Amino acid sequence: MEKITSFTINHLKLLPGIYVSRKDKANDTAITTFDIRMTRPNFEPVMNTAEIHTIEHLGATFLRNHESFASKVLYFGPMGCRTGFYLLLAGDYKSRDIVPLITEMYEFIRDFEGEIPGAAARDCGNYLDMNPGMAKYLARKFLDTVLYGIDDEHLIYPAD
Repeated sequence: MEKITSFTINHLKLLPGIYVSRKDKANDTAITTFDIRMTRPNFEPVMNTAEIHTIEHLGATFLRNHESFASKVLYFGPMGCRTGFYLLLAGDYKSRDIVPLITEMYEFIRDFEGEIPGAAARDCGNYLDMNPGMAKYLARKFLDTVLYGIDDEHLIYPAD
């Protein structure tokens, strides 16, 4: 079998950032899949499930309520390797196009206070697996070290 596209990226050179992972078509609509990489693969610890789960709940809530992007959000969820998230948007985008959106989302997560949306037995299959404090810490770290002042090295996949 052929490797899927995401397995052809050299993860030893991949830095935290926002990358276009792939572009697809659904009928006449372009679908852009983004790789929102929060940790450097194979160089730093992966995120634990509780903070990933919290970021997923807060990020999905933010995105699906966003004034400009709510109707374009198809999916937001974690990578199995626990180094980041995938975001699928209806439309043909470049990484730089969504930097303001992703920055706003991580600021929302960093500053969030109160009950985590959907963190109840009725609404979630694993509602107790949440860590808001660590989610906020990771959001702040991603903002400070990657998003504020992001450059092409963190927006374009490395050449092999």
